[in-house]
Amino acid sequence: MKIELTDTTASAIDRALIQGRRAIGTPVVGMVLTMVIVTDEENAYDSIKAAEGASQEHPSRTLVVIKRHARNPHGSHRSHLDAEVRVGSEAGTGETVVLRLYGEVSEHADSVVLPLLLPDAPVVVWWPVHAPDNPAKDPLGALGQRRITDAFADVAPLRALQNRVSSYAPGDTDLAWTRLTPWRSALAAALDQTEVEVTSATVEAEAGNPSAELLVRWLQAGLGMSIDRKVSAGPVITVVRLGTAHGEIVIDRSEGPLATLTLAGQPTHSLALKIRSTSELISEELRRLDADGMYAIALRGEGSADTRHI
Repeated sequence: MKIELTDTTASAIDRALIQGRRAIGTPVVGMVLTMVIVTDEENAYDSIKAAEGASQEHPSRTLVVIKRHARNPHGSHRSHLDAEVRVGSEAGTGETVVLRLYGEVSEHADSVVLPLLLPDAPVVVWWPVHAPDNPAKDPLGALGQRRITDAFADVAPLRALQNRVSSYAPGDTDLAWTRLTPWRSALAAALDQTEVEVTSATVEAEAGNPSAELLVRWLQAGLGMSIDRKVSAGPVITVVRLGTAHGEIVIDRSEGPLATLTLAGQPTHSLALKIRSTSELISEELRRLDADGMYAIALRGEGSADTRHI
């Protein structure tokens, strides 16, 4: 069910949500959080689809904030709010409100969003593209317990990642880090099997990839050594080599989603290291809403990150 609202208010949107839920007989009590997506028209569709996919595991109210600084549909620049309320099959297992803010109201998006947050429920703010330099101090970001960015979507991914270092606050995370979970788990498991000292490490990946950079920093923090970087054809990370006195530990994903794990004195193992969808990445992030201390360590590339315990 869709309800279109033109030149509206947060109160009218809230009433429309109640009306929609009553019409389809769906209560709000099953929702576990509010997801705020800050995006543009170009990326709104894909972002909403990813959030709907994640809502299968985490039923939520999704508020999509689209700031429109150009002329509104009425041909003027006056402050204006349009909304589209989606409930039932149109919004996965939760409910979605698409907010289009025009003119001056776009500078006060937090005032529009605040009355629409689910009471007594966590808030997660996600910027699929164009994240602020300091997410925690952004007016919308300040509403969230968790703030999700994606350095890979930036025109200069490594520069965006470096900005995250200086602006990091507990609750921040980045999908470039989430994409590393299978790699980190595989490396930790490999080290658990061998229990030998790592004397050298090399990461081979496509140039300028923020996930590869975070992996290098994580290994650097955990192993206490410099990590060699090599550029490969990709996609993303292709090979990680850990040198030991008994031979190399190698995870090689140079072809397709299936990787091979090589340990000295053991047969080669196959590992599933597919490139996961955005919906899967968001679902993973929503499983834990506390601060991700390991991300903070990896971001800075220093400290104590025991690679045996992920």
